[in-house]
Amino acid sequence: MKSFESILAISFISSNALPKNPFSFEGRVRRTTYWITNIICNIIMYVLTEATESGFDDGGLLIFILLYIPLCWVYFAVAAKRCHDLGHNGWWQLIPFYSLWLAFQNGQSGDNEYGPNPQCE
Repeated sequence: MKSFESILAISFISSNALPKNPFSFEGRVRRTTYWITNIICNIIMYVLTEATESGFDDGGLLIFILLYIPLCWVYFAVAAKRCHDLGHNGWWQLIPFYSLWLAFQNGQSGDNEYGPNPQCE
């Protein structure tokens, strides 16, 4: 029988596919990490938005805000790391439609000023 660690290691979402420190704006991430984080954040944002539209009291609004702010932080932090993987400053993510470039462009090979290549780690 396989151990839990070996099953997790061969799963689609392995430890390399998720960001090591999702709240940090330092370092680089691969396209896979960017895609998976983007999908997860969008699903959670959709659920939060639907819950908001269905209506809730002031306590529900507080919970919404407490969940939405860290989620946005993670979203922008991972996008900044993806910009770093392409050799650009994190502010480049604010350019309209640049997220498409982040999603499909290969990262710089080798080390750059933002850290080592995440594919080699």
